[in-house]
Amino acid sequence: MESLDWIVLSCTLLFIVVYGAMKTKGSANVKDYLLDNNETPWFTVGISVMATQASAITFLSTPGQAYHDGMGFVQFYFGLPLAMIVIAYTFIPIYHKLKVYTAYEYLEQRFDVKTRSLAAILFLIQRGLGTGLTIYAPSIILSALLGWNLTMLNIVIGILVIVYTVTGGTKAVNVTQKQQMFVIMSGMFITFFTILSYLPEDLDFSNALHIAGANGKMNILDFSYNPETRYTFWSGITGGFFLMLSYFGTDQSQVGRYLSGKSIKESQMGLIMNGILKVPMQFFILLTGVLVFVFFQFNDTPLHFNPNNVNRVKASDKKEIYEDLEHKLAEINVDKKVVNQIYIEQLKHNDYDNPTLRKQMVALADKEKGLRESAKDVIASIDGSTETNDKDYVFLYFILHYLPKGLLGLLLAVIFSAAMSSSASGLNSLAATTAIDIYKRNVGDKSDKHYVYATQYFTLFWGLVAIGFACIGTLFENLIQLVNIIGSIFYGTVLGIFLVGFYIKYVKGKAIFIGACLSQLTIFYIYYIDVVSFLWLNFIGAVLTVLLSLFFQFMYNKKSRV
Repeated sequence: MESLDWIVLSCTLLFIVVYGAMKTKGSANVKDYLLDNNETPWFTVGISVMATQASAITFLSTPGQAYHDGMGFVQFYFGLPLAMIVIAYTFIPIYHKLKVYTAYEYLEQRFDVKTRSLAAILFLIQRGLGTGLTIYAPSIILSALLGWNLTMLNIVIGILVIVYTVTGGTKAVNVTQKQQMFVIMSGMFITFFTILSYLPEDLDFSNALHIAGANGKMNILDFSYNPETRYTFWSGITGGFFLMLSYFGTDQSQVGRYLSGKSIKESQMGLIMNGILKVPMQFFILLTGVLVFVFFQFNDTPLHFNPNNVNRVKASDKKEIYEDLEHKLAEINVDKKVVNQIYIEQLKHNDYDNPTLRKQMVALADKEKGLRESAKDVIASIDGSTETNDKDYVFLYFILHYLPKGLLGLLLAVIFSAAMSSSASGLNSLAATTAIDIYKRNVGDKSDKHYVYATQYFTLFWGLVAIGFACIGTLFENLIQLVNIIGSIFYGTVLGIFLVGFYIKYVKGKAIFIGACLSQLTIFYIYYIDVVSFLWLNFIGAVLTVLLSLFFQFMYNKKSRV
């Protein structure tokens, strides 16, 4: 990294942390600390909701996902706008009417304390893991590509977040997320147009998309019904809908964002803003990854994007085998440039469907894919425990090797800002749930100041736990998928509890508690035997919780009549 990059990175992060700490220092009571005294305008609510979900994993993994698999991942978000409407006009009025600090307070009023505690504990487990991952994800990739110490990166990111989150609570999270989203989107737009400027002069944006399409990267919609296919229109509109309904409607890291709104209307407007902008934002990030793919059709690409794995294999007795694969890829890279340049000439004459050229492009892509798979096999043969999936390294490899001075620092600031924004929301929600749903529920009446201090201590505690998770974490497939898998395992059951609470007054506390416990155990088993895509676990968990609670309530009623 050049000195200019260090200056851009350091100044951006210091401004966010110092501004957040100074702007929000001191909270008079719990309402101020946890709900920003209900003074947050709708635009800030919307930005905060978007920033909470847009972790560093989004900006590291999503472009790499598009580079390898194309635009199909956007289908994952198709259920989000509908979920925002349901939450805005069903969940939000109930939460505001009851004046709750957390979503789980409602469950005790509707059912009983054990149901509230169950939902809170399920949240704490999955969000504790998820927050650790939001710190770990950028750390492991920055460590691999820049040679920085992984543990030190985890600690630095964690401490930066802890400083202003402990100091200012929800208001600090909301205030800093506006700056973070500005940095994030500015960096992504600048990168997008920089990639366009790097493409051949005679290749415009439209024709770049034609090249991507010829290589199968623009297949956005998949209407197949195969439940094992991870991303389809149907899994997005159903499983994605239930995941988003669970995440935005029952996860305190998101509920806390819109509970701080000035009014029901302001909170609703913030969520609807998220529903309108989220899918286009994800589409844009995926499209950036597709442009990186097009860029590498005209520039040399590495055989494997994770430098740690490459260094390990070149220091082993498999070095010659790996270098032979690299030589073969270099030959393919030359052929790709020739074929794609010919394709550009064809596009100039509006010849968009030259079957001969398309067959050549597909054949070269298949050969390249085969070489990459062979490289992964070689890497795995050295150490079977090594993670060979390199999707998460694609985008950062590009920005490290091709972006100009200063812009690299800005993109690293994007990654750190995204990590900090989602981690801050996670810590804030974990602390609020622990303080209100667990601590206050058992300690009883204390002064407001006591619970402010308690929440600050719990923020610090969960910050240290998250850093600990990050320090012992292991890379598993694609990081953005891992975060969504963890959520899908737990969210369905929690959503089912809330759906019964909101819509089925027939079911009481004992029935929903037993039904939820059995549902969660069933989801663990279904995930273990791996028979469906993880997205369907949200749908199955929610429906199973509803049906089991209805069954047990019916049996209890029948027994009481005998």
